[in-house]
Amino acid sequence: MSKISTYSLEHHKSLFTNINDQKDYFYVQIEDHPYIDIPYRAESYAIEFLKKGSIVMQTRLDKIVIEAPAILALGPNVIRSFTKNSEEILMDIIFFKPDFFLENQANIFFLSQYDFFENSDLHVFSLEKNTKPKFEQLFSLIQETLSADHFHQASILRSYLYILIFELDSIKQNLPNKEIQNPLFEKFKELLVKDFIKHRSPSYYADNLNVTRKYLSEVIKNNSGKTTREWIDEMVILEAKVLLQNKSLTISQISDTLHFSNQSVFGKFFKNYTGFSPLDFRNHP
Repeated sequence: MSKISTYSLEHHKSLFTNINDQKDYFYVQIEDHPYIDIPYRAESYAIEFLKKGSIVMQTRLDKIVIEAPAILALGPNVIRSFTKNSEEILMDIIFFKPDFFLENQANIFFLSQYDFFENSDLHVFSLEKNTKPKFEQLFSLIQETLSADHFHQASILRSYLYILIFELDSIKQNLPNKEIQNPLFEKFKELLVKDFIKHRSPSYYADNLNVTRKYLSEVIKNNSGKTTREWIDEMVILEAKVLLQNKSLTISQISDTLHFSNQSVFGKFFKNYTGFSPLDFRNHP
């Protein structure tokens, strides 16, 4: 299934600023986040510097409270949503399309090798006293570069983005090894993200992980408090919410995309979990 980019770069520009240009990147400093509590994807990468306050971010099924100072790194395919957590925030954000960044890069997989853009466990970098000034300086340089027209603006920005990515990766490499949950649970989540569209039977995941369905269920319940079925259904609901924001798709097309037998079955499934019919959810302000 092709990924749906529900928020174009132009849409992000309209949310944050009055900028109306054709550039494949933009920078903004905000004191009031346009909180978007409906899950969405984007066509651009985002590196965000939370300087003051805190926000709540959900990526896929993981929710986290982020306290300043921190850096957030988000890739296009990540389903995300944001809710308010403090009255006062200060945040700098640089958005850029992958094609812009990779324009002069021979390795077209350069960005994908940095898993913090896509892995929900790695999106957030809490900054220490010794690392915060470095990022303040980098974001200040980006702001200065983009505040006025410059013949080499795009090239200079790419250089700063490289530095940002390398600095984030350096922080990641120096972190102590995170104690991971049961490896079977981790493998289940990886498989779920890859296969949930076509496979919604707990037996499918147990078979592919070479364990019994009962044992898999026990591991998942012990590690998350949720059942295998709840994990699967929540992933389907999350994807449905993303697809419903793309109004070029009919409810029937979304039902087919998610491999429901018909639109009626999809509608009942969706309403049972959300309290809304798919159409009501789509039209809900």
